[in-house]
Amino acid sequence: MTARMDWLLTRETVVALAVLGAVGSVAASVLQAQGSIGPLRARQLNLAGYGFMAASMVLFLIIGFRS
Repeated sequence: MTARMDWLLTRETVVALAVLGAVGSVAASVLQAQGSIGPLRARQLNLAGYGFMAASMVLFLIIGFRS
């Protein structure tokens, strides 16, 4: 792996992606409950949140296998 990509495999990146995913999913539920966004936009935001969480899990696994 190149030095330019080492930041991707850091604990901080994994945690940041997990937090972004959680915030996105919670925001989707809260905003939809308030009526600020519609069901389609809430679903898109929720899927984006799950995408960030999945990326975090994949990086966590990669880091584990590398050590």
